[in-house]
Amino acid sequence: MAKGLGKGVSALFKDMSSVEDEHVQQLSLKDIRPNPYQPRKVFQQEAIEDLKRSIQQHGVLQPIIVRKSIKGFEIVVGERRFRASREAKLEHIPAVVRDLTDQQMMELAVLENLQREDLTPIEEAKAYETLITKLAVTQDELAKTLGKSRSHIANHVRLLMLPDYIQDKIMNNELSMGQGRALLGLKKKEQLPGLVEKIIQQKMNVRQVEQLIQQLNDNSKRETKKKPKPNPYFREREGFLREKLGTSVVIKKGKNKGKIEIEFMTEEDLERIMSLLDENQEQ
Repeated sequence: MAKGLGKGVSALFKDMSSVEDEHVQQLSLKDIRPNPYQPRKVFQQEAIEDLKRSIQQHGVLQPIIVRKSIKGFEIVVGERRFRASREAKLEHIPAVVRDLTDQQMMELAVLENLQREDLTPIEEAKAYETLITKLAVTQDELAKTLGKSRSHIANHVRLLMLPDYIQDKIMNNELSMGQGRALLGLKKKEQLPGLVEKIIQQKMNVRQVEQLIQQLNDNSKRETKKKPKPNPYFREREGFLREKLGTSVVIKKGKNKGKIEIEFMTEEDLERIMSLLDENQEQ
């Protein structure tokens, strides 16, 4: 599967860069619709304004890619150029028309945005999830194909386990990806709304969020069972492992032996942690 995917993705990347060899048409903006598979949900207005000014001065330098639809055309690649051209009050835009299936259209749209590397962490996560689901590949296969580490893919996809309102705050840059990852480790999920507001109001950094979540988790355990005073060394090691593995870690010391508990959410999450442990072993 990964081998076949690699060839398919390579061909798509090649296709995206070969528009100069194809027939360029001047299409009416009124006949063009946005891509229904567009992974980007947030278009920065400032960037659109900058592109609009460039287009007003120099024109659209690179044609967009579209496919024929029942009513006009659908954008495959180039929605930002389309939006900026519309704001520049142009009537036509240079375009290359391709005959693409729904899946090819989705793949091109996702890959084109991933190449730009300016997606929000949530948009990037949803792009990875789309490729994994639609192409029926594993995170490991996708990572190898895109030249990313498996942990990079997994850490992004895990963000989609957060409630929608927290994902929205990451989308709007109110919370960082690191803060979002830390929030996944909170035991009592009903504490999330108040905790999120506190993080934003106090402008807490990722380390402070991790420490606060550890305190909340410790308090939760004390409610059910009185615990001995934590060992400072174990607490420091727990923090180190949490940062390395991106999940909740608890070190317990008994009378004659101890154990390390590493939390995981899904089988994919477990594989991500195992991959990180393997990487550390190889080093």
